[in-house]
This record gives sequence, C-alpha cells and structure tokens, in this order.
Amino acid sequence: MDRQKEYVLRTVEERGVRFVRLWFTDVLGQLKSFAISPAELEGAFDDGMQFDGSAIDGFSRIQESDVLARPDATTFEILPWGAKNETSARMFCDLTSLDGRPFAGDPRQVLRRNLDAARSQGYSFFVAPEVEFFYFQDGDPSRPPVPLDTGSYFDLTTADVASDLRSRTIHHLEALGIPVEYSFHEDSPSQHEIDLRHTDALSMADNVMTLRLVVRETALSQGVHATFMPQPISGVQGSGMHTHLSLFEGDANAFHDPSEPYLLSKTGQAFVAGLLHHAAEITAVTNQLVNSYKRLIVGTEAPASITWARNHRAALVRVPETRVGKEEAVRIEYRSPDPALNPYLAYSLLLAAGLKGIAEGYTLPDEATSYLESSPRERAKSEVAGLPQSLAEALDAMEGSDLVRETLGDHIFEWFLRNKRAEWADYKAQVTPFELARYLPTW
Repeated sequence: MDRQKEYVLRTVEERGVRFVRLWFTDVLGQLKSFAISPAELEGAFDDGMQFDGSAIDGFSRIQESDVLARPDATTFEILPWGAKNETSARMFCDLTSLDGRPFAGDPRQVLRRNLDAARSQGYSFFVAPEVEFFYFQDGDPSRPPVPLDTGSYFDLTTADVASDLRSRTIHHLEALGIPVEYSFHEDSPSQHEIDLRHTDALSMADNVMTLRLVVRETALSQGVHATFMPQPISGVQGSGMHTHLSLFEGDANAFHDPSEPYLLSKTGQAFVAGLLHHAAEITAVTNQLVNSYKRLIVGTEAPASITWARNHRAALVRVPETRVGKEEAVRIEYRSPDPALNPYLAYSLLLAAGLKGIAEGYTLPDEATSYLESSPRERAKSEVAGLPQSLAEALDAMEGSDLVRETLGDHIFEWFLRNKRAEWADYKAQVTPFELARYLPTW
C-alpha cells in the first residue's frame, strides 16, 4: 500500500492534477464526494479527512457526527472529463470513526467485513453485473419520458444517437480502468446494457458506482438524460442488473464439479439453496425503490418466483450452461436486482445468503419448470414461493431476518428500514393518474 500511495503522489505531481475527489456512498448507494488539493493528499493518506457525517443520510447521529474519510490508494484514477487545464482524479474512501474503527454506517466497510469473513472460510467472491439503463430526451418528471429511439434487442441503426453515447461511455469507463465485456441495445425503446468483466466484489461495487456516474455524465454532456430507474415506462421490459456470481477456493472454482449434474458442485448447490432460502429477506436491498416492484411481475423476463433453472430467464437464479472447453467456468446468475441498488450492501447479502446455505447444508430444491410464469395462486398450489410484490412486503421480510441484520449491522439495518418505511408511506399517500382514470368517472 505504501508503494501505491507513492505512485499516487507522484502521478498527481507529474500529471498536474488540480483536484483529488474523494468518493464514498451513503446507505442508499448515492455517490458522495468532496475535493481536496494535492497539498492535502499526503495528510489524507496518513490521517484521513474529517467531515460531518450527520449531514449524510444514514450516517451519524448528531451526537456522534464526525467521521474520517480514508482514501483507498488502489482506486486512484484520473477522471477522463472536466475543463481544460483542470485535471482531476478520484479515489474511493473507507470511512472510520475518529478512533480509527470502521464506521458502522459505511456500506463499503460492510462489504469489506463480509469479504473478510468469507476469506476466513477459504473463499473469495467474484461478481459480474449486466447493467441496464434508459436514455431519454430530458429528465423532467412533470411529463412522460421521451425515448431517443424505438429500437429493440441488439438493434443497430446508422442514425443511432444512443450508440454514440454508449461508445463514449465505454471509452470513459476503460480510461478509468473498468473493462467492459459487452454493450448493446436492450429490448425496450432507448434501453441499453453494459456488461462489466468479472472481478472481486469490492472492486466491482466501486466499478458499478463509477459506471452510474459515467453513464449520466456522458449523457449530460450531449444534452441527454440517463436513468437507472427500474421501470420508467409502462408496458415494456424494465431495467435489471442481473449479477453473475463466482466463488473460488484459492485458484479453484468452488462451484465446479464434473461429477455433479450441470457441473454444479455440492458447494454451488448449497450456495444456490441459500440464495433461494433467503431471497425474500434480501429483496428490499436488491430492489430498494417503490418503483422496483413495477418490474418484478409475471409475464416479463424479470423473476416473480423464488426458483432456479438452467435456461429459463424468468427464474430468480439461473445456472447458465458453459461453453465446450470452458466447463470449469461454472457460475450462478441472480436475476432480481435492479441498477438502483447499493452494490456494497447487495453483494454483501448475496454472499452471506450463499455462505449460509453452505454452512447449514441447505438442500437445493428441484429445478423450476412450468410454474415460472404462473399466477401467485398457481404458484401456491405448486408450493413455490414468490418474491415480495411491493416494497412494504419486502421490508416486512427483511425486518424479521437475522441474516440481514447480522450482515449489514444494526446501524444500517435499522436506518434502512426507517428510511424505506417512510418512502412507502409517502407513496401510499399519493393519488396516481391510474386511480383517477379508473375510478373518478364511475365512483
């Protein structure tokens, strides 16, 4: 780390960096930042930068407000945008209390703690998300969003403004050291997807936070609004963030066993069973908005049942078939998350649920077949549980979960519940255009 800090200090001087932006997230996954000058950088590495945590949602109470932001030198990158002659860089920070202990309200520290717990069991955790989003002509919430195109899955047109935006975005991501595996037009009008190449969960959470900013900044520079809202338009596929999960023991893929069905090891089967067993409990975090549940409905590719399958894309968990010659690359795909989540908290819970399945020896249920797209009543006959159908249901499941409380810690667990209960209460108090159109003329 000392060598990495020296590299940062030297690069800042050689590249003429004017500002170093220190990034961190609040409990909901909103990116926060403040800038320091190069003269303050060495002190920031040694002692951290003190700020008032009570001003940030989900952080400190007034009586314990001050926290320290300690920059992680391994996340240093030059920002690929900004005014001429004002080169800026960024680093993610870990937050600590003034006595140096990890701060309980810092989502990045939550993920660090859970990754350390997995490491103590001999495991390392890797993820690869497929991030979907929409481009609109503007972000004015007073009128319906206007898409830039009417394209569909994998469409390419010569006048595709959004394709140029996506290309610029990928250049910016790669300039920030974030490798992109695929990018393409998704199923809905003006909907796009960027898939990131797999890496360790902490780096990927940082990458997801960076990607959301890069997508928005690049769109804004061209006078366009980008949104990660899960379901901004009715009647089309919403935006998900399907996440591929891998668990390694040293250099060996812990999910691979050529003697097991589908090449999925006993460890992998128990991990999937853990995800299924705790799925309802963690959904409030993987799908944290009222709007998230407008996407998780029967009849779309988004999952509504707590099921697993190999090929059916309406399953919550999918075990994709591997290519010939790549059999050892067995992985698990978790399909309910959407791109408005806090990746640090979501990855912590996915890991914890899977490891619980391994530790407790959970049994993998039968692979799902016909009831994947059935109604709740038909699913009940098949004894197949459904995902929560609203934020309120998801919060009820979360509130009774020992696993979620232990994984997130009391501070974040309790604040998240309070904040989201308030969001649901605000939503319930609104009279929507749907209600006026349906009831006003006849009742």
